[in-house]
Order: sequence, then C-alpha cells, then structure tokens
Amino acid sequence: MNYLKIAIMILLVSVVSCNRKENAPAVGTNDTFEFVIDRFADIEIMRYRVDDWDQLSLKQKELVYYLSQAALCGRDIIYDQNCRYNLRVRGTIDNIVGTYSGDRQSEDWQQFMVYAKRFWFSNGMHHHYGNDKFFPDITKEYFGTLLAQSDTASFPYTDGENFKQFAKTITDIIFNPKVAAKRTFQDTGKDLVTNSAVNFYEGVSQKEAEGFYSRLAMADGNDPQRPLSHGLNSKLCKNENGELVEQVYRIGGLYSEAISQIVYWLDKAASVAENDAQKEHILKLIDYYKSGNLQTWDDYNILWVQDTKSLVDYVNGFIEVYTDPMGRKATWEAVVDYKDLKNSRRAEIISQNAQWFEDHSPVDALYKKKVVKGVEAKVITVAHLGGDCYPSTPIGINLPNANWIRKEHGSKSVTMENLMYAYAQARLKNGSSQEFYESKDDLELLEKYGYISDNLQVDLHECLGHGSGQMLHGVSDSLLKNYHSTIEEARADLFSLYYIADPKIVELGLLPNNEAYKACYYKYILNGLMLQLNRINLGDQITEAHMRNRALIARWCFEKGEEDNVIEKVTRDGKTYIKINNYDKLRKLFGRLLGEIQKIKSTGDYEAAKDMVETYGVRIDPVLHKEVKQRYEALNIAPYGGFVNPEFVVTKDGDKIKDISLRYPTNYVQQMLDYDKQFHFIKQK
Repeated sequence: MNYLKIAIMILLVSVVSCNRKENAPAVGTNDTFEFVIDRFADIEIMRYRVDDWDQLSLKQKELVYYLSQAALCGRDIIYDQNCRYNLRVRGTIDNIVGTYSGDRQSEDWQQFMVYAKRFWFSNGMHHHYGNDKFFPDITKEYFGTLLAQSDTASFPYTDGENFKQFAKTITDIIFNPKVAAKRTFQDTGKDLVTNSAVNFYEGVSQKEAEGFYSRLAMADGNDPQRPLSHGLNSKLCKNENGELVEQVYRIGGLYSEAISQIVYWLDKAASVAENDAQKEHILKLIDYYKSGNLQTWDDYNILWVQDTKSLVDYVNGFIEVYTDPMGRKATWEAVVDYKDLKNSRRAEIISQNAQWFEDHSPVDALYKKKVVKGVEAKVITVAHLGGDCYPSTPIGINLPNANWIRKEHGSKSVTMENLMYAYAQARLKNGSSQEFYESKDDLELLEKYGYISDNLQVDLHECLGHGSGQMLHGVSDSLLKNYHSTIEEARADLFSLYYIADPKIVELGLLPNNEAYKACYYKYILNGLMLQLNRINLGDQITEAHMRNRALIARWCFEKGEEDNVIEKVTRDGKTYIKINNYDKLRKLFGRLLGEIQKIKSTGDYEAAKDMVETYGVRIDPVLHKEVKQRYEALNIAPYGGFVNPEFVVTKDGDKIKDISLRYPTNYVQQMLDYDKQFHFIKQK
C-alpha cells in the first residue's frame, strides 16, 4: 500500500471487554466524545468514531466483524517481522504487567509502563518512525526485581531454559544497545541487511540477497512485463547445506499458526459477502494464504481492484516494503472499512478526471500512461486496524503496489476520513500553528482552508500521485533498493502538490477559490523544513521514508528558489519562521522536481535516487533542530499519534447473530493485553 503517513475478537473477548470497562461509552456527539485517551513519551493515543454503523445491514455488520477478527489474528506476525526478539520481549512485558506483586505506584513502575506502552505502540522495541531501539528508563537491577516478583513460571522460556538463564538473556536483549540496534539500517556505506534488526533475512548478506533475487528475476518463465513480486512474502535464510532458501509465509510454512486463524475468519467473511465479486476475491486471498504463490497474489489483487461495487472493503496481507532495507519484503497489515457515501463525491470527481491530470502532468511524455485505467477513489470509514496499520496508521491508501497491475487493471485509492477527523480534533488549537506560522495571513489561510486542503491533498496523493506515470520496459521498483520508498512518496506528494494549485481543481468544485491551496503549500513547506524535526532526537538524521520525502521536497524547492527568493527563512525575536514569497513559482518548482523524480522512478536510476535523497532528505541543521525541539517542548505536544480500535458487542439468539453494536474503549493498556492474550498464536523464540 502506498501510504500517506503513518498504521488497522472472537465473540467472548468482545463481550467480556465491554462488561469490564464501565467508562467505555457508546458513541456520543462531537461535543461529548473524547478523542484523546492516553499520553506517554512522544505519543498520543486516540479513539476514532465509526459513524453510520447502524445504517449497515446485519449481513454487512457481520462481514466487517469477521474481517476485523482476521485483522487481529496477524498481530504476532508484525512483531516477529520487526525483530526476532520482539515476541519474547512482549511476553515478558505482558507477564510483568499482569502478575507483578510489588509497588505499582513507584516512579520506577511508571517508567516501566511507559516502556511497555511504547513497545506495544511500535509493535516491538524499535521506534515506529525513527527505527532506533529505545530503552526503559529504569535500571537493570529494578528490572530484575520486576522479573523476580512476577509469576516466574509464565515467562516465555525456550526449551530447557531456567529462570536465571532467561532473566540474563531477556535483560541483555532489552538493555544492550548493541543488540538489534536499528530496525532498518540505511547507511549505504555498510551492509544494509546484516546491520538491520528486521527479521526478513537470517545468516544472509546484502550481496547474497541481491544475487538471489537477481537470479530469480532472470529465471525462465518470468514475464518482464508482468513481474512477480519476488521475496514479498518470505524470509531468506540458508539451509543446512549453506544454500539460500526462502521460508514462505503460508499455511504449512512460516507463520502458519497465525495465517490459519486469518484464513478461518476470512472464510466466515466469504460466507456473508455482499456479492459474488467480493466473495471471489476473498476466496482467492484464502488460496494465496494456503499456497504462498505470488501468481495467486497477483490474481487476487486483480480481482480485488475490479470490485468497485461493494460497500465494505478491506486490506489484508503482506503488502508494504518500507521496513525492508532492500525494499523487497513486506510487512503484514490489515484495514477494514466501508464507504463514506457522503464524502466520497470529491474522490469520485478526481478519479473521473484522472486521464486529464495524467495528460497535463509536467513530466516527460515517455513516462506518462497513455491510458489511465480503473482509478477507483473513495472516502472511507475505518472500522478496524491491524498489523502494521495499528496502533499507528496511514490516513490514505493506494493499492495494489504492482506497477503492471495498476497500469493494466487500475488501482483503489482511499482517504480515511474518520481517522483524519480524529487527528484534527485531537490537535485542535494546540498552539503549534500560532508558534510557528510566520504571519496572521498564513494563520487565516490555515483556519479557512487547512482541513479541506489537507483532505484534498491526501486524495490527490493516493488517487492520482501513486497511480500516475509508468515504468520503462524491464524496470522494477527493486532497482532503487533502499531509496525506493522515499522516491515513491515524493513522486505522489509532488503530483498532489502540483495539481492542488491548478485552476482545474476550482473548476471541478474541489476547492472554493484560487487561494485555498496556499494553506496546503505553506503547511507542507513549513513541515518539511522545520516542524517534522520535532519527531527526531537531537544528533540523529532523518531515516523514515515519508519524513525524508517531505524534507527532500521542501529543501530542494528552498535551494532552487533562492535566486528568486521563493521561500525565505525569517528570524524574529530569536526564532526562525518560513515565509513563502511567490506561490506561483513554488508550484513551478514542484512541477520541475516531479519531472526529475518521475524520471528516476521510471528508469530505475539508483545513483540519481541516492544523490537526491542523500543531498536533500537526510541531514539536519543541528542549530535549527535544537530550536524546533525547544519551541515544541514549551508547547507540550506529542508529535506522534495512534489509535485503539472500537470493540464489537455481538448479540446472539442461540448460534445466530441478531445484532452487532460498537463500544469505544478508553483503556489503551487493557486493549493491548487483551489482544496479546487472545490473538497470540506464534511461539516466542
């Protein structure tokens, strides 16, 4: 899924959870519904509303429910993919939180709980955005006390391991900065594979991995026009003879225990599908999970993208390659949603005019699609999140990722309206705009047009940006290696930025006037040059693909526009501000850079991608970085946000479901513990 970032029970669990939480209200009005429910470290936890639930039929509610259970059953997979130690650490944390008999009011306990919450939020021991390993702000001695005063029989032991051995091993895993130091390593001067903690490779070097997949791509029978996504759903390791082999994610293969549960719920979903087309692609997804066959995965994606009639939809599978340093292997994720009929009109207008936007794109004609096919865009209400989409989640999606499928069969593009609304409500008047915006005029633009222009930019990014352009013959995304994700996100952002200022947008009724786009431009440049630095620790560089993308675009435009003073840094009262002096010229810069980025993507030019990203998207001015951090610290704002899922309350008459209603939990810790217990299928290693 090309993201615009950031991530999506069995009956007994749902009912018990609702009975246990006295303070979990049913959905209320905007005035009474509290979105923010927890705050720790640099993270804010929110709830999202699932509006118009009661307008769904009972059959549609069942479908959402079954798909949501499938979304939860892959929980173990994402933890294990992020690092091979994560499931052991999670089991340790859960046992301590559940059974520790010591003082739970002490400062040390509170710091341990901060670590636990961060671990759950990141699906492991590495920061969900920055990739660095984080540590509990407690001593090893206190951690030893936590272990000793918990149920020692319930820790995740390996075969033959005693408590003393376990305590030593788990303490080293958690506290040693040299153990799994970085989830995804991106310094091209060293081996990307062996220096990354992600669990996609074992005993394999970068050179060996590249050679293995190069040979696969050149093997007889491969269609260069419709290449399979080799390596997408597997772990690469060596057998007892030292030969490179793939452990495929499938029933009977790697992650079989969890995938079997996913398939169980998908099968139930197929039994209540809205129509034959929807049932067909759910059953094809089941076939893929059983076989692990990548041709079946492509067949599934074609069926899924052609289903434009169903109200309820979903994402479920090994999809995004952001976490793999080689940009090849996908993490598991899930989203369950249904169409927001009222707000989908703007997305439909965009998709209906996709050919016009492609034809008028400021890129070389060689890299444009001659015919844009099947761009289906809609605004959705998210009902459940899972895997790599939970608790941190994207706010927009465009799928499938295979370029040839997008070209021949089209794509689906969605904007997650209820999540964007929750973010907006949580951050309403938090003071950051007043602190960093350069002028009252800029603030007025934000207040008038900020929300509508943000939503439109997401629509354009997902529907048109990711769906635009074409690859030259024989070129694949894997050629860009660790720079692919940044280049792809930059391409989609630039397409949306270029077109949001086009008169065609006002002509189509998507913005009210020719000034509204400026709210989007100012916010984007300010974020890329300054605001996002608050998310990065002092002394670090930018590592996350979306953040690199935004920095690349803003800094490139700042540099190339210096002669005409397009963007200016202004210092006032010792503080730095950004001023845009010429919006028309800024749009031209966006178009010029889009042309360069599309060429890099279409030709698979690794060296050009490396030069572009390393020059503009990585390094940080330490003086400006410190200033931004200090100004944000005074505002006490969490730079990251994520969500808890709503809970399903199933009412039955015997074995027959009579109704399914929703509850909105307020206890983040309890939801994590519930999920860890009820959806834990893979043994810790």
